[in-house]
Amino acid sequence: MLFRRARRDSLSDLPGLETARLSIAPLTAGDARALRDLTDDPAITGAVDFLPSPFTLADAEALIGSARHGRDRFLGAWTREGACPLIGVVGTHLRGEGAVEIGYWIGGGARGQGFGAEAVSAILGLLRGRFPRRAIMAECRPGNVASWGLLHRLGFRETGSEGHRPGRRQLVLDGP
Repeated sequence: MLFRRARRDSLSDLPGLETARLSIAPLTAGDARALRDLTDDPAITGAVDFLPSPFTLADAEALIGSARHGRDRFLGAWTREGACPLIGVVGTHLRGEGAVEIGYWIGGGARGQGFGAEAVSAILGLLRGRFPRRAIMAECRPGNVASWGLLHRLGFRETGSEGHRPGRRQLVLDGP
């Protein structure tokens, strides 16, 4: 019984999955250089408050290593067409006993092509199945029009609460 509970309340063993255009898998130590290359972009580090700028290899290794506690897990998204670089990241974070939070970033060359919606939608399906009793939350700046719109298209609605991060609003995923 204890083993089942620990596993259910952990993100450490989230599986990889594939969508029509993406392979999505938990980031591993071998992905640190690709994560650094993707994330060391002022458009990303300026939008995600916990990412330092510049985003170094040590920062990438630390971010990937944060998964060891089971409360946070970062999944990488790669295109399925050939040996493409990492194009995006979806973060998953257990919040208390009743919520799981998602966040994401997509690299400059891949933005505006629907990869964010595809990756986040796939992860939402995974989280709904894994944590059916937890609310799925996100935080976003209303001024981040692309991300705000994406979250609303995927079924999130604003809660009316400020987020925990500066300038962000909390959103919750509607329905099952």
